[in-house]
Amino acid sequence: MKVTIQPSILSGTILAAASKSSMQRACAAALLSKGTRLVQNPGHSNDDIAALDIIKRLGAEWEIAGEELTVKSNGVKPVVDEINCGESGLSIRMFTPLVALSEKEIRINGEGSLLTRPMDFFDEILPKLGVSVQSNNGKLPLKIKGPLQPTSIEIDGSLSSQFLTGLLMAFAAAPAKSSSNLPVSIKVRNLKSKPYIDLTLDVMRQFGLPLPENKNYEEFIFHKEAVEITPSEGVGTYTVEGDWSGGAFLLVAGVIAGSIRVRGLDLLSTQADKKIIDALMNANASIAMDGKGIQLHAGDMNAFEFDATDCPDLFPPLVALAAYCKGETKIKGVSRLAHKESNRGLTLQAEFGKMGVKIELLDDLMIVHGGQGVKGATVHSRHDHRIAMACAVAALKAEGETVIEEAQAVKKSYPDFYEHLESLGAKLSLNNKFTFHE
Repeated sequence: MKVTIQPSILSGTILAAASKSSMQRACAAALLSKGTRLVQNPGHSNDDIAALDIIKRLGAEWEIAGEELTVKSNGVKPVVDEINCGESGLSIRMFTPLVALSEKEIRINGEGSLLTRPMDFFDEILPKLGVSVQSNNGKLPLKIKGPLQPTSIEIDGSLSSQFLTGLLMAFAAAPAKSSSNLPVSIKVRNLKSKPYIDLTLDVMRQFGLPLPENKNYEEFIFHKEAVEITPSEGVGTYTVEGDWSGGAFLLVAGVIAGSIRVRGLDLLSTQADKKIIDALMNANASIAMDGKGIQLHAGDMNAFEFDATDCPDLFPPLVALAAYCKGETKIKGVSRLAHKESNRGLTLQAEFGKMGVKIELLDDLMIVHGGQGVKGATVHSRHDHRIAMACAVAALKAEGETVIEEAQAVKKSYPDFYEHLESLGAKLSLNNKFTFHE
């Protein structure tokens, strides 16, 4: 699908989409919880749909009525011998340890870029927990056979915190196998994206899963007496947060091309991408926050410095923002971008280069030369949802029209993205049929 975007002036109010980080964790926690759970404001992105399919295959029953998801589960009890994680990095990293809770051999597969992402972590760690693992030379598909038996281990958290998320949930749900009163722990070196671990722990708490003792994110200790999960009484309710990852694009769109209000983003959220607010303030963007949401206006902005090591998904909207900031913006954390849907550092450099924006990559640092004008161009999403959204946002004030090829990539995380831009007044067309309001 191609999307064509003309320079636009945005106005109005928009409600942020549901967070797939929150939704997918809620699906996993509902699977592990024994009883019935209600999940309000469920997401419907491709990654969310993949998570729902996974928990169904692992034994949960669910249905969606309006804005409410009902999940009934008695723990991990697979009803098939294969699951598919789609293109979701979180799903493969979080659900694989949960699959390992079962004694049944399960094949785990994925699609698209997920097939090329490294899974050596599981080859190294899961055998230490009594799990049989077969991989395709460190890639998908995997064959997993448990049951996982928690024991004290040490892991490297530098590639992704999502591996730790899966282990924390699996350790919480695994039944005690030993008569020993000794606790088990997960020691972590070089942990990145700590805010996402805060989100994981918060979801676990709200679903009644046993919580580990957190020793400064360097060690997570599960005490023996806190292992068993008992069936919940009544129905527990969890509300999926608004998505700061997708919302970041709306906020940047507002300071580039509009006067808009974004609702539904919790300023007290543990989501890592909430830090977009810091970047906007550092850029001297026109932003105000109150009980009605976040108000944004277009205006002159200056270059800024930002460390995105713990929130690498912010790189694409930050680049769109920096393109309109006068001077050299420096963003740290490029090393976190290699194993995304695309190699985002190189992809951002190439696609924004087509729009006349110079980007330098110096080891772990990205330098964006902004404030020199953005040109309309034909760009390609590289099948990466965040690249498509970044180019769309940058196109809103570009000189001339921008065409985004393979624009449907946004369905992975934010299927309503173009419709939301259109509702704010963006002049866009899908496959050359204009759908914006005059």
